[in-house]
Order: sequence, then structure tokens, then C-alpha cells
Amino acid sequence: MSISQSLKDKGITLPDASAPAANYVPFVQVGNTVYVSGQISRNADGLILGVLGDNMTVEQGAAAAQTCALQLLAQVKAACGGDIDRLKRVVKLTGFVNSTKDFTEQPSVVNGCSDFLVDVLGDAGRHARSAVSAGALPLGVAVEIEGIFEIQ
Repeated sequence: MSISQSLKDKGITLPDASAPAANYVPFVQVGNTVYVSGQISRNADGLILGVLGDNMTVEQGAAAAQTCALQLLAQVKAACGGDIDRLKRVVKLTGFVNSTKDFTEQPSVVNGCSDFLVDVLGDAGRHARSAVSAGALPLGVAVEIEGIFEIQ
């Protein structure tokens, strides 16, 4: 099954790829590899703000991470000229979680992104990953995730 069909079957519409907010590009393609800049947690209502271990639960953080997955796929789709079916696999994710110094469940938060990608892409969504704490993230968002993808 194609990625576009999988998204459609699950009732998922990718957002438009967002423009960078500073002096960088949203993605860089080198050969068949696409490096996507960090995508911050946001939904149709705006930025998802919060600090894990303070005013956000792990479940809320995982939901925020899932929005990063949508943003990552939107950037890959843009890199592929609008054809998300050119995505071959997710190679690696690096997740940053805005959290208190004693919060240790960053992997569970970033699972919101990882689980979503595996659900939509199957084995092509399985990836290497890092999940780290950040004392603060841009604009106060809860999660930021960058990714490396292989395309055809």
C-alpha cells in the first residue's frame, strides 16, 4: 500500500510544509537522503507549549510529538515535489523534549512520533533514534524533532 493511501485510509491530511523561522532551510537533500530541520510541536490551534515534568503529562507530550511527525512528513513531501510516495524509509530521528531536570521519560514522549511513523509507514517507519532533554525549546514548545529520510 502506498503512503498516500495509508494516510487517506487513516483519515490523515498532512499540513502544508512550514517555512523556516530563521536563517536555515527546512530540508536539504543529498543524493537519496533528505535531512529535515527540527519541526516543533503545533496543531491547528497553534503552538503546543509546555514543560514535561512540570505542566505536561507524558501522554500530552507524546501527542505533541505526534504533531512533529506530521510536520516531518510534510517537509519530506515538499522535498519530493509533492509526492509523499517517494519516501522509502525513515532513517533517524532526534527528539528534543522541553523538560525539567529530573524528568526521565523523554523516550516515552518521543514515542508519539515514532509510533505514528510506524503506524503509517509500517517497517519503513522503523528508525534509529535519540530522545534527549532540553531545558528550553524555541518559543516554549514542548517538543522538537528532526529527521533523516531516504527517498527514491
